[in-house]
Amino acid sequence: MPGGRRNPIQMSQILGTLHNTVSRAKVEAKEAKGRAAAFMDDHHVERTFVDLTIKFIGASGLPKMDVVGTADPYFVAKLDDKLTFVSTVKPNTLAPVWNELWKIKNVPSTATLIVEVNDKDVGNITDDHIGTFSTSITHGAKECAIESAGSIRRNSRGTFWLNIDSTPSTDPKAERRQYIFDGPIRFSRHFSPTIGRLTNLNDARLYSTWKLYIKGVRMFFGDTVQHWNRSYKAAQAIFQGPASIAVRSTIQAGHRMLYARTTTNGFGVIEGPEDVFRLLLHGSVGKPDGTTPSPGVGPAAGLIHLGATANTTAAAANASPFENRVKPAVYTYVIAVEDDSFRFSETGAAFFVDFASKHALHANCAQTVRYSGEFHPRPACGWDKFSDDTPDQAVQWELVIDNNSGTYSPDPLMLPDLKELLEYNFPGFTIHAWDRNDPRLSHSRDACRAYALEHRGVRQEELQPHVAEGQETLSQSARAHGAESVDGGVEGTAGTTVGEPVEH
Repeated sequence: MPGGRRNPIQMSQILGTLHNTVSRAKVEAKEAKGRAAAFMDDHHVERTFVDLTIKFIGASGLPKMDVVGTADPYFVAKLDDKLTFVSTVKPNTLAPVWNELWKIKNVPSTATLIVEVNDKDVGNITDDHIGTFSTSITHGAKECAIESAGSIRRNSRGTFWLNIDSTPSTDPKAERRQYIFDGPIRFSRHFSPTIGRLTNLNDARLYSTWKLYIKGVRMFFGDTVQHWNRSYKAAQAIFQGPASIAVRSTIQAGHRMLYARTTTNGFGVIEGPEDVFRLLLHGSVGKPDGTTPSPGVGPAAGLIHLGATANTTAAAANASPFENRVKPAVYTYVIAVEDDSFRFSETGAAFFVDFASKHALHANCAQTVRYSGEFHPRPACGWDKFSDDTPDQAVQWELVIDNNSGTYSPDPLMLPDLKELLEYNFPGFTIHAWDRNDPRLSHSRDACRAYALEHRGVRQEELQPHVAEGQETLSQSARAHGAESVDGGVEGTAGTTVGEPVEH
């Protein structure tokens, strides 16, 4: 009726039709892109590939999202749903500045970059959506309007700035090795006060986990993965049979607790050999914007050396005489399939108590990993010939890494590839990749632990997972929490954390 009110049912039908039209257009666009790629493959049309360096500069004009304060924005960038980058969270701002880099090799020149901007909601399972935009990967600076997703009207939700440096790929195998993450190598340290309360320990290393996003994994491993060991009893309990569902649920809840995204996480970027030394041995490296904090200061301070504690005041009052020395320690690691991250913690970490598998806990019960085992740092002469009279800076450090994982039982024939991968990522370190049954490995590992006990004040109980009588273990808390979020949010579906790239 002219001039009258519209029939609500009729209006609902109109909105429904518009929504379906928009959704259908998106699907058709995606299908058209797929048909174009198939046409090029069928007709042997040579595709061109480029190497990208994307600098995510910042945004402005974001809407207020929080009742108290403004917003805590971060973004998720995706290249053709093949590779994903998740930024750091910028607290309480509507004009965040990131200046974060993402380097990718062998990207099809027709690729599309899609960026979703979100507001971090600490304590909630999901975060608020701010808006989305997409752009081509052509060379140059770009100013993009952030628009609300799912809305019929294209409401502006702010502006995003980025710069794309695009150069032709020089890799003759680019067609076979597409979307290769090429840095920068980012790391995050996950330190949960909840885990501290559960384990009742002061030593932060013993309830901390780390992630490093290493580059070029598929250049060395290809598509090879290591499946869980079907003949290993502990693995059978996790992956096989009706009772395994409850076991996996507990392990996955524990994984979320250990790798939760919180304001206490430390993060940074590795840009050279000196950064590797400070990260793996002394813990102070560059920040995501490329700047370097003062020695002993910053999110990575105390990462793996002695003396890092949960309470800095207590640490100052009870400082270890070895707090500035490298700690002889053995670490449990996995290289995850879902995001090519190198995840690790001390093998003696207290949170491993009562869990069927250390490696499954790090891998979030993934059926496959790229590789897994243990590693430890050592001086070139070996711990059994080392003297504390030699300053750490004067030592040629080595990393000894192995395939000591019953859960995934990695193929020893891949150890040379593992060695090359780590040499590619950590130049300046001598890498030894030895089989779990190699006598050189057991000798080096035993010497590492013996030196820790005799010369660095490490207690015997710290060498293996342990818990004091009456203390609640992580596994007990994980069973209680089940699938709930802990400490301000869970990881993304691909195991993402702040400022880290993820491959799907």
